[in-house]
Amino acid sequence: MKYSIGEFSKVIDLSIDTLRYYEKEGLIKPERNSTNQRVYSEADIAWMEFIKKLKLTGMPLKNIKRYSELRYQGNETVEERLDLLYEQSGALDQKKAEIEDHLSFLADKIEIYKEMLKNK
Repeated sequence: MKYSIGEFSKVIDLSIDTLRYYEKEGLIKPERNSTNQRVYSEADIAWMEFIKKLKLTGMPLKNIKRYSELRYQGNETVEERLDLLYEQSGALDQKKAEIEDHLSFLADKIEIYKEMLKNK
């Protein structure tokens, strides 16, 4: 199935302005019809959902752009794309450790207050 930019925008829940920006930045390269209008495909939907997930992981836009460039170059770039994913995974592991430290701090403080209330 093929989609106009308006239809595509609704399907993937991104504004038309965002889609145009992503195209300008090289994140997505929609086909054009005979009147030069953008035409999006099911594959474009899957690709944009992937980009949205990368954004949710906190991957910097410059890395998403690099990933996109590599994707459009073909399968010979799989190793470089994998490196970008490993890098982001490492960043998330670091954030996870920081969050666990914060949770531990709060849990310790909560226990102190619970003891204070129990001994009151």
